[in-house]
Amino acid sequence: MKKIILTCIILISFSISINAQTRKKEEFKMKTDQSILNWKGSSLFNFGEHYGTVLFKEGHLKITNGRISGGKFIIDMNTIVNTDGEYSEGLVMHLKDKDFFDVFNYLTSMLEITQVSYIDDTTVEISADLTIKGITKPIEFSGKINSNKGELSTKFIIDRTRWGVVFASKSITSVKDHILSDAIEFEAKLYF
Repeated sequence: MKKIILTCIILISFSISINAQTRKKEEFKMKTDQSILNWKGSSLFNFGEHYGTVLFKEGHLKITNGRISGGKFIIDMNTIVNTDGEYSEGLVMHLKDKDFFDVFNYLTSMLEITQVSYIDDTTVEISADLTIKGITKPIEFSGKINSNKGELSTKFIIDRTRWGVVFASKSITSVKDHILSDAIEFEAKLYF
């Protein structure tokens, strides 16, 4: 009886080992010199807007059996720039100030993919944890995959107040012309 039990345990262990080996896992580093994150913020009532870019410090995608299964991306907040041409230097300094992203104390932000659902071979739904100013909150967004180019692209919007970015928010500002939208729009093109 002991030999039968021992044989069963060995067969189960061997089967588990083979299954683990057949799940092919890979990690692809992001090409930070080609990847970009565009941002856009706007006024709530006077239709003004600003937009620009911020660069990635590092990042990678995890691939399991040919499909995205995770990833982590570090954003260098000190690289934030305004590209619409208005108030460029002053606006960037304000964005880096404690009123917005407090870059002196929080040099990086991070996005970590926690779950990926494939709609088809080129479209995915992504759940992730986004960390800004040391505050981590879950977000969800769609992404497009171009395997030939090694590209993952996405657009998403966040409510900045969830991460403590409340300057001129409608919840604390009473002067209508100075209220900024709580929404920040992002568009990312990531290359691997």
